[in-house]
Parts: sequence; structure tokens; C-alpha cells
Amino acid sequence: MPALYLVVVSALVAIIAYRTYGAFLAAKVVTLDDLRRTPAHTRRDGRDYVPTNRFVLFGHHFAAIAGAGPLIGPVLAAQFGYLPGFLWLLVGSVLAGGTHDLVILTASVRSGGRSLANIAREQVSPLTGSATAIAIVFVMTVALAAMALVVVNSLRDSAWGVFSILCTLPIAFGMGLWTYRVRPGAVKSATVAGVILLLVAVGAGAWIQNSPLRALFVHPDRTIALAIMVYGFVASVLPVWLLLCPRDYLSSFMKIGAVLLLAAGVILVNPRLQMPALTPYIHGGGPVFPGTLFPFVFITIACGAISGFHSLIASGTTPKMIDRERDILPISYGAMVLEGFVGVIALVAACALHPADYFAINSPPAVFASLGLAVQNLHALEARVGESLAGRPGGAVSLAVGMAQIFSGLPLMKGLMSFWYHFAIMFEAMFVLTLIDTGTRVTRYMLQEVGGMALPRLREWRGLAPAVLFSALAVIAWGYFVWTGTVSTIWPMLGVANQLLAAFALAIATSVLINTGKARYAWTTLVPLAFMCVNTLTAGWMNIGVNYLRPQLRDGAGSLWQAFLAAPDPARIQCVVTLVIMAMLVVVVLDSLIRWGRQMRRGAAGSGSTVEAAAAPLSI
Repeated sequence: MPALYLVVVSALVAIIAYRTYGAFLAAKVVTLDDLRRTPAHTRRDGRDYVPTNRFVLFGHHFAAIAGAGPLIGPVLAAQFGYLPGFLWLLVGSVLAGGTHDLVILTASVRSGGRSLANIAREQVSPLTGSATAIAIVFVMTVALAAMALVVVNSLRDSAWGVFSILCTLPIAFGMGLWTYRVRPGAVKSATVAGVILLLVAVGAGAWIQNSPLRALFVHPDRTIALAIMVYGFVASVLPVWLLLCPRDYLSSFMKIGAVLLLAAGVILVNPRLQMPALTPYIHGGGPVFPGTLFPFVFITIACGAISGFHSLIASGTTPKMIDRERDILPISYGAMVLEGFVGVIALVAACALHPADYFAINSPPAVFASLGLAVQNLHALEARVGESLAGRPGGAVSLAVGMAQIFSGLPLMKGLMSFWYHFAIMFEAMFVLTLIDTGTRVTRYMLQEVGGMALPRLREWRGLAPAVLFSALAVIAWGYFVWTGTVSTIWPMLGVANQLLAAFALAIATSVLINTGKARYAWTTLVPLAFMCVNTLTAGWMNIGVNYLRPQLRDGAGSLWQAFLAAPDPARIQCVVTLVIMAMLVVVVLDSLIRWGRQMRRGAAGSGSTVEAAAAPLSI
């Protein structure tokens, strides 16, 4: 099947959905109103609360939410064929992810930039607020560690990537100083200069890769990991306008530009999708991961369709920088449907590979040998990129090969396969790194809130000191897993935890709508909430036997409990944490149902539009 069909359909769906369903959500469900002053103005402090140009903020928000998920998830899900992932990316981003992001961002903006946990505490109950806060801290710690490891693996032995990404730091500093201190508001001139310098840095990185200076930018895993930790800390402490926002804005040009170039490449080259629509592995037992199509495709593809991590950005840094409410629609819903399109492009790049080559790259050699498949073009691809590709699971390498194969098929690009492969590796690292700075800042906020449960005065502590303290704690938390590498043992749990968090956010979003007199539109969040609860709770339970305790069950353990007792500590931690988060979601949903029923009865009796006085500050 020609890949062009998928790209055109996904682009049309994204545009039509934004202009119709997104406009409906903005006008009817949350009723965006520019007459309301945003917390960027009412709480302006020059550090976290800063009114920001909507194009700059879109770049920051998109860069923050679009981490490894929309790239790696679809590549791994290609194991099932191209059709399941394609349909989930389209439907999920339009009806679930876009709604999730828009309602949570609006709720946070209208509650003074409060976090998801605080909104839950006000709109549902202290119990739900506490459960949400604990879940967020855990999910953020694991997510940041996992994403940092992706960056470490991408930049290892890549002088091009290290040099280019290092160059983005002084460029971002210059853009921030120019637009906020030297010539306030001069976004256009800063953008032109920043993009030109970024292109120069990328081009120079290609030269560095094969120059005598290469040794200066090739470092072992530990050195790169330490540098990422230092960067996450510094970006979390400095004012958002000085480093985080301009660097994310700058990176968004690379992200969007590379995606558009890849889309153009698909249109011009129009490669055939060599992966079938459905593979035999929809019933389970696949070489990439062992789960069945349902429910594992919905947790493997997260960020491109719906992601709980988005709710943290939408209630973390972004609401504190919204200049006016009408900016919420393009920044939240617009970024989500664009991310769905990115996911489709990544899926196309992976499915353009021959299935045997795809499985040879994404499976351990012993597993691939058991499949009885013969590689088709893998040896030729290895010769063209100049690296060994077989047995490099995780999705990043196969995505880079797929991208390079499409790019090298463009006019005048033949013979540049190695260039485009290393460019794709650098692009993936830059794509993910923007999650580290924003995620560390959001974790800093959440740690302060969780600490405030024990010491209420911590919630009102402002200034540089709390920023340094809680940023350091956040970096130590996720940095420990990066440094020891133990996060790789709980990677299968990350997809479940992330989607469970999305269910938390949808339950809270439903409470917001009901509490503020919008119960007739609660179906917009209830339908995806019901699906996410059924799908993700099922996946969480199945993960215990399919992934965490699989070796013990395969070796003859008679039950899950016996397998649990025989499992090593990392597997036990996976099981316990997954079950705890699942239990917290059940508590939150049951607590929310009780509150919704109470509100409905009060509404029928004409007693007002809010559940409790605590919910009054928020108005939708």
C-alpha cells in the first residue's frame, strides 16, 4: 500500500478536527473568553508566570509534550501491522487526547495556574488530590528517567548530536535575552536569527562528526547522563524566559521542520508500506513485545493519541505563560492533533522497512533467529549507514533507518543515507531532550505540593531557594535511575502508568465540567475516560503476567503469587507499583462518581452549580 494515503488522510483529519471538534470544545464546552485575565498577568513574577507570545508558547508546549512517545510508540506498535496504530493515532488524538489537553489547560489557567493535583483537591476531594499527587510524582520520575536514557543512548558515540544540542543552549540564551531584555517582544527577529544559527549548528555538527574535533564531543554514557542531569537542574531553576522557553521554541522548529520534510519525502518518494495491515502477532507472542493487540497497542502508542504526561504540562509550565484564553485552543488541541500526525509519520517510516528487516533490528538476535525469517535489505542498509543495525531494539534505530531511507530517496539525495541516518539520531535526541527541562520543572512543582501536604507553609514558599531545593530533589530522583540504569527494568510499566495518569486527568476534567454547570457536555470527557479505564486497567493486570513475571511463569510457577515470590526485586517493584497506581485510579473514579451523583442531585434541586465552596474559584 502506498504510504501517501496514510499521510494525506491523517493531515486532513487533523485539520478538519481542529476546525470543527476543537472549535466546538473551545466555544461550547469550556467557552474561552479573552476578557478573563490569565495568571501570567495576575501573578506575573518574571520567573514562572510570564505572558508569552502564543507562537513561542506553542513551540514550548509542543516541544514539551512531544517526547519519545509519538516517535517510538508507533514504531514498536508496527509489530501488529500499520492499521491498528494508524486508527488509534487518528481517533485517539482527535476525540481523547485533544479533549484531555484542552480541558485540563483551561481548568489550570482559570484556577491560577494550579497543578492537576490541586485542581483535583478543589474539584473532587482531598483524597483524590492526594492520590493524584502521589501518582504524578512517581510517573514523572520514571518518565524523566526513561526519556533521559533514550537521550543517552541516542547521543552515545554521536559527536554530531552532542555538538548540535550543545549549540542550542547559547542560542536559546541569546534569544531569551533579546526578546525579554534587549528588545522586549521582538520575537520575529529573534526567531530568524535563532533558526539560522540552529541550521548552522546542525550543518557544523555534520562536519564535526568526521573531523579531528570529533573526539571532543564523543563521551561515554555516564558523562552524557551527568550532563543531562545538570541541564535539567539549571533549566528548572532559571526563569522560563531565559533558557527553557526559547530552547523549546527553537527545538520545535527542528521537530516540526524535520517532520514536514519527512512528510514531503513520503509524498514525493511515496514508499510502499511493506508491513501488512495486520500481522499474526495481534494474538500475542510478538518478538518486539509479547502482548496482544488489545490492550497493548493503546499503551504502546501513548503520546501520539492520549498521554497523561500532557496533563502535567497543561497544568505545569504552560498555564503560567498563557497570554490570553483564546490561545488555549491552538496550544492544547492544535499541538495534540499535530502530535498525532507526527506519530503517523513515524509509523510510516517504520512500516516502509521490510518486515524481516524491521524485526531483525527491533528483536534480540536469539529471538529473531527463532522466527525463521531471512533479512532482505538489512546488510545493504548497514553498509549504507556505516553501522551495525541488527539486534538494536527500542525503536529508535529502526525509526532512524526508515527516515534515512525516505530522505535518501529524494531528488539529489541519493548516496546520503549515512548523513540522514545520523541526522535522524540527532533529531530523536533533540526531540526527547525538551521533555527533560519542562518535566523537571513540573516535578519540582509537584514535590513542593506533596511536601505541602505535611507542611502547608511549603505551598506558599516562593523565590529562588525553593526552586533550587525542589529542582535538586527532582533531578536526584530521576537521575538515580539514569545513573544506575535500573529504569530499564521497569520500562514496560511506563506505558501503563502514563495512560493511567490520563484516566486520572479525564476523571478530574469531568468533575470540572460538572461542577461548573457544563454537565451536558460531560460526555466529551466521560467517553474517553470509560475507554481508558477499561483498557488501561486491563493492560496493567495483563502486564504482570505477560511482562513482569513472564520468566517465572515460563519456568513453571503455578500462580502469579508463586511467580511473584520467585521474581527478582525489580520485577516485584514493577508489580507492586502497577497495582498501587491501579488501586489509586479505582479510588479516584469511585470518589468522583459519588461526587458527580451528589452534584446531579443538588443540580436537580436547584441548589447551585458547584459541589463545594472550594470549587468556586474555577469557572468554565
